[in-house]
Amino acid sequence: MTNKEYIQLSNRSILVSSDQSCTQCGRCCEKWGWGQKGVIEDIILWMLANRQDILQHVSITLTGKKRCNGRDISPRDLADITRIDYWVDLDGRVLTYCPFFLRADDGKVYCKIHDTKPKVCIGFTPWNEGIRDYALNCPACRNTAP
Repeated sequence: MTNKEYIQLSNRSILVSSDQSCTQCGRCCEKWGWGQKGVIEDIILWMLANRQDILQHVSITLTGKKRCNGRDISPRDLADITRIDYWVDLDGRVLTYCPFFLRADDGKVYCKIHDTKPKVCIGFTPWNEGIRDYALNCPACRNTAP
């Protein structure tokens, strides 16, 4: 019998099987680790921590459709943010991969910004997604949802 537990994910509780833990295969990061919409809370944390290494890969749209790079905004711009997009290259072109994705020699995938990765990554649980193949046949997922 599988043990199950409730965990808090943002503003909702979800039931997950205790044996569903990430195997660090990287499939979800390869598929979903880019092209995500951001949240202001991430930007504020990265600004406070002076994480220019992360902010340089963020595209921000301000009121009036003015676009800028995350490293170019200031605290007074925060109220004018209408859209945040993850991830862009240093010239502002949209990336089709996460710039912080690292496949190590041990075959596992690691997040180079794990200590401060975006909320969208923290909250991603493939077994709770409405995807029929359970997030690209994630090896941590079972044939049925928990």
